[in-house]
Amino acid sequence: MTRLQKWTRMILVMLMAAACQFAMAQDVVLVVSRKCNVSSLTQEQVADIFLGKTSAFPNGASVIPIDQQEGTGEREAFYHHFIGKTEAQVRTYWSKIVFTGKGYPPIEVVPPERVKRVIRDNPNYIGYIKRRDVDSSVKVVVVLHP
Repeated sequence: MTRLQKWTRMILVMLMAAACQFAMAQDVVLVVSRKCNVSSLTQEQVADIFLGKTSAFPNGASVIPIDQQEGTGEREAFYHHFIGKTEAQVRTYWSKIVFTGKGYPPIEVVPPERVKRVIRDNPNYIGYIKRRDVDSSVKVVVVLHP
């Protein structure tokens, strides 16, 4: 195999990986309960909520972020595309915040199938699920434009 063929193959693999990540990002949506008075959020507002920089929705109601289990594809896609950080960066961020006593990370709900049930029953919770799992019990509040 020539050097050009090796480079071509490597570039092709990287493009395929990027396409898979984009597809996963399109598959993850941010949701709240149908009972929640919030109808949309910006990606900045989402980042502030999930990084503990705010504890309220824009309308003033308190907000509690719900995280999926570490290592799931949904969590990785969410943090990469909505927050702009890897799971390792988020873990490091929260280690510093907790160590200094300035906050606590989002509540982790396991298994992922339970996230929607938890959010559905509380208008103050916000979390992310697979797009195919959206039903009438929750509403999507962010449209992702990666």
